[in-house]
Amino acid sequence: MRTVPVIEALSRRVSVPISIDTYKAEVAQKALDAGASMINDISGLRFDPDMPRVVALNHIPVVIMHIKGKPRDMQQNPRYEALIPEIMDYFRISIRLARRFGIADNMMIIDPGIGFGKTYDHNLELLNNLEQFTLLEKPLLVGPSRKAFIGKILNDAPATERLEGTAAAVALSIMKGANIVRVHDVKEMAKVARVVDAVMREKVG
Repeated sequence: MRTVPVIEALSRRVSVPISIDTYKAEVAQKALDAGASMINDISGLRFDPDMPRVVALNHIPVVIMHIKGKPRDMQQNPRYEALIPEIMDYFRISIRLARRFGIADNMMIIDPGIGFGKTYDHNLELLNNLEQFTLLEKPLLVGPSRKAFIGKILNDAPATERLEGTAAAVALSIMKGANIVRVHDVKEMAKVARVVDAVMREKVG
């Protein structure tokens, strides 16, 4: 597995948790053996029946993401009768599956999967309704960074020119309940998060 040497090297140099992005149980286990300490499964534990067992046995956090279809066809005219309720039902099923294998509730993180089987309008609807997912009482992860919907809003801006749009989406996500944001431009988005967090703390206080 190509990522193993990278994970081994990073685990010796950094103290922050290392996450492996995979929906394959075998890959996940090899990454964990190499020093990873978290799994991001875009299939919400659905594609590989062994994945829930790997997560449970290793007692590590897992990001349960929503996806419509498979990576090869997810953007081929994705359709929903009711976007938010369908994604909520998807999460409830995945959470029940995780519990059945012994994955602790405090080890589950949910991600509504912006850009994974979602149209431009679906992505905007997701961002507008992120607070709905807090009802599941799990940490909420959102990954809007440099996504195509931002490029479309900004007159078809390429990925390298979506920094400001990403900042806006990150700020909105945090204000709507996101606990974790997945980004490319870490330094800049950390500053965005610090400002929004300060404002939100004042609101609560």
